[in-house]
Order: sequence, then C-alpha cells, then structure tokens
Amino acid sequence: MSFTIESGVLAERLIAVRRHLHEHPELSHEEFETTASIRRWLEEAGIAAFDGYGLRTGLIAEIGGLLPGPVVAIRADIDALPIQEETGLSFASRYPGRMHACGHDFHTAAAIGAALLLKEREHELHGTVRLLFQPAEEKAKGAQQLIAAGALEGVSAIVGMHNKPDLPVGTVGIKDGAMMAAADGFVIEVEGRGSHAAVPEAGLDPIVTAAHIITALQTVVSRNVGPLESAVISVTKLHSGTAWNVIPQQAVLEGTVRSFGAEVRERVLARFDEVVAGIAAAFGTKAHVRWIEGPPPVVNDAALAEIGVRAAQEAGLQAIVPIPSPAGEDFAFYQQEVPGLFVFMGVGGGQEWHHPKFDLNEEALLPSAKFLASLAELALKEI
Repeated sequence: MSFTIESGVLAERLIAVRRHLHEHPELSHEEFETTASIRRWLEEAGIAAFDGYGLRTGLIAEIGGLLPGPVVAIRADIDALPIQEETGLSFASRYPGRMHACGHDFHTAAAIGAALLLKEREHELHGTVRLLFQPAEEKAKGAQQLIAAGALEGVSAIVGMHNKPDLPVGTVGIKDGAMMAAADGFVIEVEGRGSHAAVPEAGLDPIVTAAHIITALQTVVSRNVGPLESAVISVTKLHSGTAWNVIPQQAVLEGTVRSFGAEVRERVLARFDEVVAGIAAAFGTKAHVRWIEGPPPVVNDAALAEIGVRAAQEAGLQAIVPIPSPAGEDFAFYQQEVPGLFVFMGVGGGQEWHHPKFDLNEEALLPSAKFLASLAELALKEI
C-alpha cells in the first residue's frame, strides 16, 4: 500500500506529538489535557471524534465507512505512571512524580500517525477503522470502561501494539496464542496472637506463619505447574510488627500471580488458597486471602497474526516470533469480545518499562504508524 504523505514530514510530526505528550503526562482517569490534545490533532486532519460514548477521558474516532465492509479497531493507551522521571531529556515531564515510563506517549503518537495515513486513503477503505484512545491501562480499568460504553459495537477485529525496549528498531514481535500474562494481585492477612517476644509460647506468631507461607507458595509453580506451562508467584510486600520485643498480632503479605492460560490460572489460584490455609492452620493461626483480579492473558488470533506478518513486510519491518511477556495488559479484555492481535514493536530502549530512565528510539515511530495503518487496511479486506 502506498501513502502520499512525505515520510520525513510525518516522522517529524509524530516525534513532535510524542514529545508533547511526554512533557505533559497524566495519570489514569486524569487524562483530560491528553484527550484534548488528541482531539485537536485529529480534528486538524479532518477526523472527528465521537461524543456519544460518555467518556470522561479518552476518545473514539472513525475513518472510512464510505465503502461497505467491516469495522476494525486500533487501540492506543494514553495514561502515564506515578514515577519521577530521571531521563534528563530536553522534553522530560514537566510534572513532578509523573512520567510516561511505559511508552504510552509512543503508542498514542503511532496511532495518530496511522490515522493520518488512513485518512488520505479513506475513499479506498472497504469498511471503517475505529480509533480507540483508551485511558487507565495502568489501572487495568480502561478497556472495560470503553467496552461498557459501546466501543466494540459492530467491531469485527481489534489490533494494538506495545513498545518493546529489548527488540531493535525495525523489528516487530508477532505470534498467535498467548502473548502476555494474566495479572492477578493478592493480599494475605495472617491473624495470630500477640505476646512478649521473650515468651513466644504465649502467642501465635504471624511472622513465622508468613515466612512459611512465602516459602511454601513457591512450590505451587514448581510442583503444580507443568514444565511446559508457565506461571509466576511473587510476594512483594510483608508488613508486621511495631517493636523489637513484641510478637505482633498480624502480618500482611501482598504480591502478584502471573499465568498464561485460563486452566493454569484457575489451578494456581486454587492451589494458592489451599497452601495459605494449610500453613496457617499448621501454626494455629488464621489467614484470609483477598484476590485483586487483573486482566486475563493476551491471546492473539491466528488469522490476524498471519495478516500482521504481511503488514510488517509492507511497513518495512522484520516480523519475529517474540518471547511472551509475563506483564499484564488490559487489551486482553477486548480479545474476550472480538478477535484481536497485540504485537511488540522494537524500539531499542536502554531501560525496561516503568523505569525512571525509560526512553525509546523515536525512529520507530514512523514504521509503527505505517504498520498499524497497513494492518488495519489488510484486516478490513480479509476478515
């Protein structure tokens, strides 16, 4: 597919968009200025955003519809993180404690680029491309919010992208099946009986119970998940006690469970509860597990993955088979409703997601925009 927008001009435009967003990061559900900027950039290109979805932040727009055909959605997330930026960039965040440390500014700029490319081919599109600029991905709430608002009504397929710092510019990771993990959180409250530290027999030590729970939980993966399956259990917080000579009443543990399949997820969570209850009972304490349900795994449609490989070739990118990421993504909620494809775009960054020095190579912006535009147009013709 050929585009008439001069590549150098478009690249400069997208870099300017990305840098503006990077300078003005907004947290989940607070993306008011970001939304206004996206709306302005789209309207300048003759692309009207819809106001009928009742969204406080984020927006939905469409291109095409002049010729009969399906509706394909492109999704980009727009929120930032509560992280103090340490990049030293000339366009670093202007707001203390807020940063685009996951590259959502890159995703948004690439989607705007795809919109500009598709707009110039609007009379040739056999169907409609719906643009979803989604808030609150970092809270894993935005996708469900858009779905509830009707963003997927009439949609036959959805595509999305995440930057990948460990992949070089010029590559894109595409595969069918599991791409990212289900991401569940947990809080374990262990109730014991406090006592003086010198007379432990008078109490029921929740710290000892918590320590054994942490150790025992590692056996859930090593002994209940097959060697060709995958899951992760990480206890990341342990709070207990107020004095050096007092055995406390309570210990609280927090952490996360990651898994790549529904059956494995169900098995791990069930076994998790059994282990916690059993260890607590063995020490005469009580334990309550509270689950914080996150997004399900990102599972790509095989037919869309094949289309994605061809779109990569058209955009001058090398398609590779990536290693699935144990990180979570609420794009998975869309895939529970319609077939979807989520890819990893190589950006050659020095730091991983959510690092205060996270940055990426802006040379990846133009090929990302071309890829999304080609992918959407091919999907309109073939789904």
